Amino acid sequence: MLRMLKQIIRVGSLSETLAPSDQVEQLGEKLRESVRKRFAGSLTIRAVDAGSCNGCELEIHATNNAYYDIERFGVHFTASPRFADMLLVTGPVSINMRRALEMTYEAMPEPRLVVAMGDCAIDCGVFGRDNYAIAGAVRDIIPVDVQIHGCPPTPSDIIQGILAAVESR
Repeated sequence: MLRMLKQIIRVGSLSETLAPSDQVEQLGEKLRESVRKRFAGSLTIRAVDAGSCNGCELEIHATNNAYYDIERFGVHFTASPRFADMLLVTGPVSINMRRALEMTYEAMPEPRLVVAMGDCAIDCGVFGRDNYAIAGAVRDIIPVDVQIHGCPPTPSDIIQGILAAVESR
């Protein structure tokens, strides 16, 4: 609790500046082309909140808003891991979510991509590894292909991370 309060005081109130629309378009076209080559035109993502503060989830939703609209580039979200090509995990893995995350990973068809999104998913962030309720970072539980840094990462960072994961295969 004190660690979070110190970070809030240190960082202050921030407002995200939007990426220029031409930059979003260029990034999106790269993503569309990579998805077309590697996934026959459509990439399906299963997002899992393994114990986050929901900041990353808000940014995931922002990738679907009218400005970024990631679906126009061939990226779709699904509720079923059986249809997913990529697993997008946010937050440190809580003890209660550990088995659920493992089962979600196991239910995905091969080849599967895993992206750890946000500082908490990468190294437990403000929650810390020594927390009694945390099982560890995502890479401690399942294999991770790409990490997206940020607390929380911007929608542009998320799109770049998804592109990096797609191009890694």
